[in-house]
Amino acid sequence: MTNIKSLFATRLYHAQLSELGDPIDPSELENSCLVIADDDEAGQDWCEANGYAGYTSYASLSDLPWRFPIFADVVKALDIHVAAFAEDLQFDLGDKKLQLEDIWINILPEGGIHTSHIHPHSVISGTTYVSMPDGASALKLEDPRLPMMMAAPTRVKDARDELRTFYYAKPEVGDVLLWESWLRHEVPMNMSEDDRVSVSFNYAWG
Repeated sequence: MTNIKSLFATRLYHAQLSELGDPIDPSELENSCLVIADDDEAGQDWCEANGYAGYTSYASLSDLPWRFPIFADVVKALDIHVAAFAEDLQFDLGDKKLQLEDIWINILPEGGIHTSHIHPHSVISGTTYVSMPDGASALKLEDPRLPMMMAAPTRVKDARDELRTFYYAKPEVGDVLLWESWLRHEVPMNMSEDDRVSVSFNYAWG
């Protein structure tokens, strides 16, 4: 009997941020992100110096949950989601646990992109989506086997999700996506006239 199975799965966790734990007001979170971006001159300077379209607090603010109560609430919710994802991944964490390593704001204007990258030194990474106007870009995930495919033909256009070379996750406001930090991903160009706002984060094991 023929038996074909999927091996070496790459998991993607997709849920509503407020699905587990206390509700978080999306409008309050969006307003907080915009106020922080407007006040963060160090972050603005870093973005300008490094050619980053839009704004990120990645290189300027490392204590968002301490500065702003709503980010402390976000982290409480994320802790629950990350624990659920770790259980799905069947991680043996021993006497350690996954803990938030860093969290930052991203504001991507029309025409802005975030090129392909990974998150070294972390275990689980993710993003929760604060503002996703019509035309805002999805999250593009790359098959980690891509460098080894060599002479393989392309996949058919309607290939199953687990067989696609690239997968485009299309989150909505209030969603959270989680993936293992080694998974290469990018944010394609924002085709909307309005800003795409999100909050990204890393969890480490320790």
